[in-house]
Amino acid sequence: MTLNLLSPDHGDWNRRRLVIRAGIARWRPDLVALQETVKDAGYDQVPDVLGPAYHVVHHSRRSRDGVGATFASRWPIDTVHEVDLRVTDRVDLPWSAAVVGEIEAPPPIGPLLFVHHKPTWQIGYAHERELQAVACARFVENEVAGRHVHVVLAGDFDDTPDSASIRFWTGKQSLHGTSVAYRDTWAAMHPEDPGHTFTPTNPLERAGEMSLELGRRIDYVMIRCGVHGPTLEVVNCQLAFDEPVNGVWASDHFGVVAELAAPRHPPGAWATSSTSEREPSSEHPPRPGQQVAS
Repeated sequence: MTLNLLSPDHGDWNRRRLVIRAGIARWRPDLVALQETVKDAGYDQVPDVLGPAYHVVHHSRRSRDGVGATFASRWPIDTVHEVDLRVTDRVDLPWSAAVVGEIEAPPPIGPLLFVHHKPTWQIGYAHERELQAVACARFVENEVAGRHVHVVLAGDFDDTPDSASIRFWTGKQSLHGTSVAYRDTWAAMHPEDPGHTFTPTNPLERAGEMSLELGRRIDYVMIRCGVHGPTLEVVNCQLAFDEPVNGVWASDHFGVVAELAAPRHPPGAWATSSTSEREPSSEHPPRPGQQVAS
């Protein structure tokens, strides 16, 4: 799951907090990327909304008001790396970084890299987001060189599917002499649905600094592809927190939650008689309490 929480300085945090806590408890994601999280001397927001079942890794830098980004995992986290994405003098977001964790996921998925990517947010900063995407992707490629390991990429990318940075991530174009490919889980499940995650249908978005927003999809969960395609199957992908609860909207962003599975027929080999017949993929969202890699 990825979700921009919206800093508690905005909206009615006491009420939003209850909605987010209940939603997280219902979805029970194994992996979570959270943006605009607060951690200061008096309050650590992430354990408050997630509960005690998670290992938590914060981005190392925060804004003066304690706002930053965090990822969390139900599974143990081994090595953690951070890629500084302050690629030009225009990037003034202290916590613009990619944090990469080695996750000890159990079989049949097994160890994976979880990459929480947070580029800069400003309109007109496409150049910076392109440089940031390339810097993150190159780091990941160096980490996975010679290894058979899944990579799940998630976060608030602040760019739309037709932008150069997202086209780069999804393998539709190269940037700065580099090319990679990641499967966009929303597009895999909903190819005709724009899936806006930052939209004026949400009153918290209309009340914010981008009051003339027309609606964009800027929050993503992706899976790295090898030369034969993604290493994990997208079973389901849905928006989260995209409706009010008793009149309360959780955030100015909608979240994205994806259910991933180890494929019975991994790409890169012809199917044998034992793997050629597949059970149909789930057409329904994860049930409350169901363990998924998301």
